[in-house]
Amino acid sequence: MDFNLTEEQLLLRETVRKFAKKDVAPLAYEIDRDEKFPYENFKKMGEMGLLGITVPTEYGGSGGNYMDMMIVGEELAAVCMSTCIAFGANADLFNDNLYRNGSEKLKKKYLPPMCAGEMIGGIAMTEPEAGSDVTSMKTRAELKGDHYVLNGTKTFITNGPVGDAFIVYAKTDPERGPHGISAFVVERKFPGFIAGKKFEKMGWRGSPTGELIFEDCIVPQENLLGEENKGVFVQMSGLNTERLFMGAISVGVARGTYEVSLQYAKERTQFGKPIAMFQFIQDKLVNMAVEIEAARLLVHKGATMADKGERGRETNLLASYAKLYASEMCMRATTEAVQILGGYGYIKEFPVERMMRDAKIHTIGGGTSEIQKMIIIRDLLKTV
Repeated sequence: MDFNLTEEQLLLRETVRKFAKKDVAPLAYEIDRDEKFPYENFKKMGEMGLLGITVPTEYGGSGGNYMDMMIVGEELAAVCMSTCIAFGANADLFNDNLYRNGSEKLKKKYLPPMCAGEMIGGIAMTEPEAGSDVTSMKTRAELKGDHYVLNGTKTFITNGPVGDAFIVYAKTDPERGPHGISAFVVERKFPGFIAGKKFEKMGWRGSPTGELIFEDCIVPQENLLGEENKGVFVQMSGLNTERLFMGAISVGVARGTYEVSLQYAKERTQFGKPIAMFQFIQDKLVNMAVEIEAARLLVHKGATMADKGERGRETNLLASYAKLYASEMCMRATTEAVQILGGYGYIKEFPVERMMRDAKIHTIGGGTSEIQKMIIIRDLLKTV
């Protein structure tokens, strides 16, 4: 494995880092306080070509790869998770998924405006009684003539209150269990589409989350994503990159808190010297630095394998390794950052308070830590 980024990737990292510091960071506090979707940042990301980072140029994308996506995710997460999720929900969950599984007609219709930031996308899978066990979903889709009729409710949907189109999973043949699920591209303007309540959250407050309700929602047959009853393959095809992305943004948040903590420790004086000179503070900073680097290596290895087209057991396992370790590390790092800053870490004057709130969902979204451990142990037991 080559541990060096290409010249293009180094330039991408520098460009996004400048954008994050100049345009994103100054708005992060306000976005979090007001629970405001970062429309200004979102539009700029479209203009920069970030929202279509893995989509070919013929569909309005940038023609990049998954390593590029991880780089962008880390840089944005280091300053504002709400903006980062606005990027990820579109670039990964919607655009990359649609490009890999959609018909030519769907790709030409939705990808150009999505990549340009003219439309906001998302994915709708979770239901009130179907979280980790997504195959127990109750949403139904019935083919009637040239359209499907959807009925059901989705919850905890990122971009639910503001999105223009979503990849929605529903059962088209309930008797077949997981082999009777299909995926659809559903627009907000379709008859029977209802945006339910918006949730108030601990973190990611500028990334709106809510319910989607389908009451005899009319979806054109051509908006079927992939093949009927094979939605589980659409779902599984994106799990690895979603988990790797969750790992990348966990690294980003942890890095952001580490940088704030290090600077603070150098400047904060107690007992006549900077607190960075005290061994117990040094211990915290060292642990943070080492764990961030270790998590990044897991993410980058996984992204490298994904870019090579490797979809086997090792790639699946590595995605769970990266997601589990990075998300748990992120929670530890942000907690230590608040501890290093003491009382200042507990107030909104410093961003570590916000980052600690943002970090918690990383161990839940994209597959909980418990689910990742279940995946890993199942694999390990097969090797005994």
